[in-house]
Formats: sequence, structure tokens, C-alpha cells
Amino acid sequence: MRPDTPAENVDHTAEAARLERTAGLYPEDAEALLLQAAAHLELAGDRPAATTLYDRLLSPSDGSEGPERLDNPHLVRALKASNLWEYGHEAEARAIIEGVRTASPRDPAPWVIVAEALEAHDELEQAHETFTEGALALLTDVSEPPYATHPLLFGRHRVRRMLGVGHDDWDVLADTLHTSPVPLDELHDPKRVWSLGSDNPAELKAEISRLRAELGTYREALSRPFPVAVLHWPTGELTELLTAYPPLSEEYPSHAEHLATIEASLRELAASGTPNLGIVTGTVPSYEAFAASEGASPAEGSLLPQYATTLAARGRAVAWPPQRGTECWCGSGRVYGDCHGAGAA
Repeated sequence: MRPDTPAENVDHTAEAARLERTAGLYPEDAEALLLQAAAHLELAGDRPAATTLYDRLLSPSDGSEGPERLDNPHLVRALKASNLWEYGHEAEARAIIEGVRTASPRDPAPWVIVAEALEAHDELEQAHETFTEGALALLTDVSEPPYATHPLLFGRHRVRRMLGVGHDDWDVLADTLHTSPVPLDELHDPKRVWSLGSDNPAELKAEISRLRAELGTYREALSRPFPVAVLHWPTGELTELLTAYPPLSEEYPSHAEHLATIEASLRELAASGTPNLGIVTGTVPSYEAFAASEGASPAEGSLLPQYATTLAARGRAVAWPPQRGTECWCGSGRVYGDCHGAGAA
């Protein structure tokens, strides 16, 4: 959710203003765009302005129902709490954090953000409890933790290491999921901070190697700011699309085959080790507008992957595979395991 561009290369205030203008042009994507704008304002040091954007999302002035209209109100509240604490509004931040924990969101991001806010202010016991609550809520009876939940496990491992608590099964799982050549135990070693003040060249060289490995892990995560997304057309939209642009029938022989191809493609990507997979749902008006912005014809099949990537970049992707017991991504209303997830490993 935070921009990954170095502060010295970006005018964060100007970028925030640009994102706010874009949000006005694309109201359906305003949530994702305004969250990015708020992140730029935080990086610019204008935290009160960032709070104003979070409040704008949580309490719209258009008379709508407020947070209920958001895709992820808990994420907005978590970011607001983290930001508030950074410029002296601790009591309000703590109240919001407690509210997020009580709500027990099904998305890992709010859990990670509020736990890291507590950790950043040396509330290690509370951070540990929060990471653990999130893991219990999202990973109980889950055989393979989704990619989005990995930071939850990594953060919990880090805090437990700082508290000097022995490893448990989730710590072992976190180390298994960790891809850096430096083990989590080394990356999260509390004594590392002291080695940075050492006069011993060997100790400094070892610490630089660890830091490089840790930076590599962060860069890997930042290289996927949005999911690798596959485009899905609901039945009515696909019918309208093919009626208006018959050449696309080569891409979509039938709706059933289209759905089967989506599931097969995602399983193949997952089997190859590609993380952070998702599905974006297209609409004909949105696709036509995208084609016009690209100066291309909607009948060009080569435009479809670009359209999917653009939707994902605008925060429209839904994570795949769905959580256990939830509805299938195809819209059938059936549980995923009894629909397109049948037979999944």
C-alpha cells in the first residue's frame, strides 16, 4: 500500500494531488487511488493531510453510507491509526487499533498494519497478540497459507524473536515460506542492532550481507504491488462483448470454456511458484474506455492482458484461490471447493 519509489526521486505532494484528481475521474477506483495519495502525503511529511484523506474515505460527504461502501474499511482504519500515532495522536490511534482487532477482518493487511504500529512503538506484547489473533482468524485449518498472509507470519516471527519466545509451529512455517538466503532467525536477531555499532570489520561485513538479503526480500515483495491477474467476464458481459466485437470469439469460444481456462491458468501459475495471484472482472464500458485511452480498437485481442493488468493496478483484483468455505470466484454462488475448486490440491 505504500509507494516504493525513493523519496528523493518523487515530489510526493504533487503525486498525491495527481492521484486525487485521478480519483475524481474514476470514482469506482477512488478507494485505491486515495489510499496511494495518502501514502505519498505521509512520505512528504504531511501526516495531517493524510489523515484528512483517510477521513474522507471513512466519512464521505455525498450522503452515502460511509465505510460500508468501501471495499476494505478495516484497511483504511488501520492505515489511519498508524499515521495518527506517528504524529502524536496515540490515544486515538490505540482506540482505532482496538476496533480493528475486535472486528477481526478477513484481510491480512489490516492485521499486519496495526500490529506493526504497535511494534514500532515498542508495544511488543500487544504486537505479538495482534499478529497471533490475525493468524488464528485467517490461518486456522488452512493447509497452504495464501501469499497475502505471509507478512502476518513473518511479523509474528520477528516479534517473538525480539521477545525471546521459543519457536512454535507457525514460526517453523514462516521460515519455510521465507525465500531469502538468510534465515528468519538471523534477520530477526535482536542482537543485530548492536553489530551495526561494532568496530570489527568482519561483524560489519556479515551485517551488511544480512541487510542486503533483507532488502532483496522487500524488493521482491514490492515488485508485485498488485496481483498477477487473470481477466474474468461474467456471462452477460461476455455476451455483450462478443456481440459488439465478433473477432474476440477466437479468444472466448464459450463462457464455460472461458471459466475453465481461468482456473487452469491460475493453477498453472501457482504450480510454477508465481505468488500473489488474482482475478479481475471486466465490463464492456470499462473495456471500451480503456481501449479508447490506448488509441486501439476493442476488437484487438492483444489488448485484453493490458486491460487486466490495468484493472489490477487500480485495485480491482480479488485474490485467488478463495478462502476455504467462501463462494467461487465465477459468481455461481456455490462454494469454491464444490465449483471450480473441485479437485484442487
